[in-house]
Amino acid sequence: MREFLVEITTTIPEGTPQEEVDRRRAAEAQRARELAAAGHLARLWRPIGELRSIGIWRAADEEELHGKVLDALPLRPWMTLTVTPLESHPNDPGRAHGEA
Repeated sequence: MREFLVEITTTIPEGTPQEEVDRRRAAEAQRARELAAAGHLARLWRPIGELRSIGIWRAADEEELHGKVLDALPLRPWMTLTVTPLESHPNDPGRAHGEA
């Protein structure tokens, strides 16, 4: 699977009932656990003092990443995404010996 850096900013539409926000957030947490178990969500961070998230996501290609992974997130209609495809750097200390 390829890796992607995904920056996510979620903006809740004004006037959305709190019950709807709570329902979607709970569903989002459950979906994140499922995607992590399936190997699609590798890491997820929130910069200190910010509301956006930054994560390492995995998929066969960008089509799968958007179509089967990110678009299935319960909060997706409220999200703005920036997706950057990644490749291993020759000096990456986490890279296995002999890996291309």
